[in-house]
Amino acid sequence: MLLLTTLFAVLLWPVAVAAAWGWKDQNGNYVIDSGADLVISVSKSNGDINSLKYKGQEFNGWGGKNTHVESGLGASTVSIASVGSNVIKVSVQHGTLKHYIVMRYKNNNVYLFTNKADNSISAMRYIVRIKSGIFSHASTDADYYDPGSSYIEASDVSINSDGITKSKHYQGNTYGRTMDYDYVGKTNGKVGLYMIRSNHEKASGGPFFRSLLTRADATGEDLYDIYYYNMGSTDPMRFGLQGPSILAFTDGAAPSSSLFARNADWTWIDDLGLDGWTKWGDRGYASGVGISNMKDGYTYTVGLSNAQAQYWGVASAGKGAWSIKKIIPGTYTMTVYKEELEVYTGSVTINKGAGTAVNTVKATDPADDTAIWRIGEWDGTPRGFLNFEDKVMKPTYMHPSDKRLANWDAGNFIVGTSKTNGFPGYMWQDINNNHLIYFRLTQAQLGKDHTIRLGITQAYINGRPTIKVNDWSARTPGATTQASTRSLTTGTYRGNNVKLEYTVPSSAFKQSTSEWQIMTISIVTGSSGTKYLSGGVSFDSIDMLA
Repeated sequence: MLLLTTLFAVLLWPVAVAAAWGWKDQNGNYVIDSGADLVISVSKSNGDINSLKYKGQEFNGWGGKNTHVESGLGASTVSIASVGSNVIKVSVQHGTLKHYIVMRYKNNNVYLFTNKADNSISAMRYIVRIKSGIFSHASTDADYYDPGSSYIEASDVSINSDGITKSKHYQGNTYGRTMDYDYVGKTNGKVGLYMIRSNHEKASGGPFFRSLLTRADATGEDLYDIYYYNMGSTDPMRFGLQGPSILAFTDGAAPSSSLFARNADWTWIDDLGLDGWTKWGDRGYASGVGISNMKDGYTYTVGLSNAQAQYWGVASAGKGAWSIKKIIPGTYTMTVYKEELEVYTGSVTINKGAGTAVNTVKATDPADDTAIWRIGEWDGTPRGFLNFEDKVMKPTYMHPSDKRLANWDAGNFIVGTSKTNGFPGYMWQDINNNHLIYFRLTQAQLGKDHTIRLGITQAYINGRPTIKVNDWSARTPGATTQASTRSLTTGTYRGNNVKLEYTVPSSAFKQSTSEWQIMTISIVTGSSGTKYLSGGVSFDSIDMLA
């Protein structure tokens, strides 16, 4: 009898656990079985993914929140269909917005697409909501809100009991800029759960954009693919089909690199009937012969952008050859960046299914101009300045008030003696205003007018620097075009690079080669704010031309 019972159990066991590819309509949801280890449930009323079961374990949801577009679309028209024998597609219509959830046979991934036709609906991100207790977090994780932490700015920047500042905006030491990462996510060694970002062709911000990507606290955690993010943004919102963003499960390993936007072959998507999809074979490419006047030690990136799409690629060291593939046909502004500083701008037209050759272009670099003295490097970042000395710059993953940062109100800068990090990378009206730079001039230099250049990469509430040399004061410049939201306190120095120039007359200088000339840099603004939310700027470089 025991033998028969055991045999009966063995015969039944595969039937009980074997995955069955397909979908069913159940309790107001479409339940989709991948035929592998993943089963998801999609609400028929709003298109939320309200269940994510991998090998029988539930991963979705915390605090009553599900996995969805934005913070949930609300009432929508939701339908499901098989495409051939190996693809299941859920279609969600919400006003002018169309959203698609796609699964493939024997595949533990969920492919996500969102077509935002206009600005009538807020849909700037896809969020994966994950239950607490599955993945671990350290008190030093920049995006983890520890129990007992208190907010120090808005409701998204906190400080824990160790005095370490945290925010979902702080991704500098984990993922960095858009071009620096292929995916975000977590593993516990047994299960890996990842959000693989889309190619961001219809997103905003370009290759150097920084935004929230992950967030966690004791109640649960989130993974994001951000399509448009107004925090620190200076790029317009683009409309059209975003995706695929890929929600990928693994047995603990990193996701397959074949899914990364820079590697993927999306030919199979051509047959899905997605509104707004440009067929893979209809896309073109651009290849550049090279870039002249490149400087050793810098990364050069080529960006293509127009109102409909954006792309980028890194140029090779030395000659600067570059290539960008799978571009939607159209005419694009081509920009070459030395690190994050624009050094060339032109135009490129991409044709359907064809390549475009681009001849060698020349970088125009402000570092080529002869300077009497220079603080920092012209590269579109505050790298090297005070608190920006590290490869992973601390203010990209902590609040400016964090105890791990040096005092922003550094001493006077003495040209020829002080190092670059003797000058603050950020300057605010309320924190470290009216900074002094001491320098001397030769007799020949004293007899000439000179141009002072201040490069800034971002400004908050219309902050801009003005200068005073000895008793002479420059005319206050107008406000630059920058983000209308927080920036310097949310982990980004990236805005619009601006080079402000001030012509200092020879009469402003003390007519002695032994005397120190004293230049004061002050931040001014017509807007009101206090402390780290007072008018402020991020510096790129400061120099005085010969």
